[in-house]
Amino acid sequence: MKEHKHHMDQNKEYYQDVLKHLREKGVRITETRKAVIDFIIQSHDHPSADMIYQALLPAFPNMSLATVYNNLKVLIDEGFVSELKVRNDTTTYYDFMGHQHLNVICEKCGRIADMDLDLPDVQQEAADQTGYQITKSQMVVYGICPDCVARQQEAS
Repeated sequence: MKEHKHHMDQNKEYYQDVLKHLREKGVRITETRKAVIDFIIQSHDHPSADMIYQALLPAFPNMSLATVYNNLKVLIDEGFVSELKVRNDTTTYYDFMGHQHLNVICEKCGRIADMDLDLPDVQQEAADQTGYQITKSQMVVYGICPDCVARQQEAS
């Protein structure tokens, strides 16, 4: 599937914003860190650390899986990436939080879909109601994907 030009421009902007933010925080910007950031921004999926590692290994043969995890931790701590856990799956998946969206996870097969949605300012509302200093928020919706529904209907 060909990506629209405005998505490519938007991704480039996200990439520059992440690098700028990390530099301002004093985080070292290595080539592998840039590659992990770029990969997760460009990804149309919700990759695991191992998927990122396998995809980047040809270009960075000396990189370790631990390096990928360390980079993801920095991105999570800074609020750019969220961790997604799928029931009955020990793997953690990662999602770049560049735009407001919900993650919808299939309870049967674990497929994760993004749903674009203008969310009310949940973080501000949470801060106003609780007095908490909100650092990040994540919304996940669970259900059964169309493929699994079709399989269930075929089986019955």
